[in-house]
Amino acid sequence: MKKYIIITFIASLFVGQVNAQQEAMYSQYMFNTLAINPAYAGSRNVASATALYRSQWVGIDGAPETLTFTIDAPVNNKRVGLGLQVFSDKIGVTQNAGALASYAYRLRMEKGTLAFGLQAGYSQYRAGLSSVPLNSFSGPDAAFADDINKGLLNLGAGIYYNSDRFYIGLSTPQLLNNQLRNFTVINDNVFRGQALHVFLASGYVFPLSPDFDLKPSFLIKGVKGAPIEADLNANLWIKQVFSIGFQYRTSADIAAMLEVQASPQFRIGYSYDRSTTKLVQFNSGSHEIMLRYEFGFERGRTISPRYF
Repeated sequence: MKKYIIITFIASLFVGQVNAQQEAMYSQYMFNTLAINPAYAGSRNVASATALYRSQWVGIDGAPETLTFTIDAPVNNKRVGLGLQVFSDKIGVTQNAGALASYAYRLRMEKGTLAFGLQAGYSQYRAGLSSVPLNSFSGPDAAFADDINKGLLNLGAGIYYNSDRFYIGLSTPQLLNNQLRNFTVINDNVFRGQALHVFLASGYVFPLSPDFDLKPSFLIKGVKGAPIEADLNANLWIKQVFSIGFQYRTSADIAAMLEVQASPQFRIGYSYDRSTTKLVQFNSGSHEIMLRYEFGFERGRTISPRYF
């Protein structure tokens, strides 16, 4: 019975007014920036592909499960960045899957690059609400009577500045207030559509010695109707090959992270999250794995380490 209660609770997040994030959540956001900011496209100055899989709250039936694949590259003498993101985000009886194309116009500055980005795409939102088990004594519930299957257009925008050791970006990946339900309910608590999200992210690399670099970063997330949430990170790079880190997500989780630069072109990252709320009683944590591959380097030139 407990698992049915949890499934129903998760499903209800997409029926009632939710004071929480609707965009997919990542602990390794600093390695998957294109997923939250289209202006990131082409910023690594080579063609780069990143795959990320997140299994959240392991042990809870219907817990969030997210998969993204992004690829981006600079073109037109690196004045333009192009990117593509394919994603699937499942939670309870709902799933949103689709693709987004990104465009970034890049301006070279004295010490870095300033980029302005736009993204557009399409996703298919499905919710099998009729399959949610309900209390038989309460009678039929109109909110769970019909399934949902809707196509959604998506538009987003962002600005991103980066140098070899610093970055900062501001973005809103979802500008359209898409309606997820087709009927009208006279209840102000009923969820009406996708909410506007705003992300502010920044990070810096402090050289400690020839072998050690400290990379603190943060991501601040804002959405209408919910408290501001922040991810605070600190990663220690060792010989520019290994990275170990720690993350604190306000009022939600703590996480440990590991990253390995296995070769000049291949990188792998892993994070383990543990809830700091009462939800910790029902799950064994969250796992996230990231793979990145860069397709080429400029011949005859030493490339600075790419920390972001």
